Amino acid sequence: MGRGKIQMKKIEKESSRQVTFSKRRGGLLKKASELSVLCDAQVAVIIFSQKGRLYEFSSSDITKILERYQKYTKDFSASKFGEDYIQQLKFDFASMAKKIELLELSKRKMLGHNLSSCSYDELQGIEDQLERSLQSVRLRKDQLFKEHIEQQQSQERNLLKENAKLSAMVRL
Repeated sequence: MGRGKIQMKKIEKESSRQVTFSKRRGGLLKKASELSVLCDAQVAVIIFSQKGRLYEFSSSDITKILERYQKYTKDFSASKFGEDYIQQLKFDFASMAKKIELLELSKRKMLGHNLSSCSYDELQGIEDQLERSLQSVRLRKDQLFKEHIEQQQSQERNLLKENAKLSAMVRL
């Protein structure tokens, strides 16, 4: 009869969690030792418990293994990920530069520059877009005028009320 599968989640009961940690830590360190002996591999395992205690195993000098690891990850990340990242940045830069160039060309056309290279359909599209833009500008301008008129009318009403009060005070 085999063991049942356990669900991988945090063990809630602290004493059970500590027992499981001790047993599994021991098993992990034993497996690391076996791997080192059977395969002649350099193995280092570092474990920090929940309370901050350090447990470690090393088949040789752990400092040398860590230095080798740092050198390997530094070289690997600098060569592989660095080049991929640089290529992605170059691609993004080229894409953005093209978008900027198209936007600047569109802006110049909207301002009426460099229209000699435009086809009839392009000019019609520019005209339609300018008309829509002009309509939006006019709507916003009308809205601002209405708000300004309402503000002036409100100020006029307040001044008329104040004038009436002052006239009443003068008559007394």
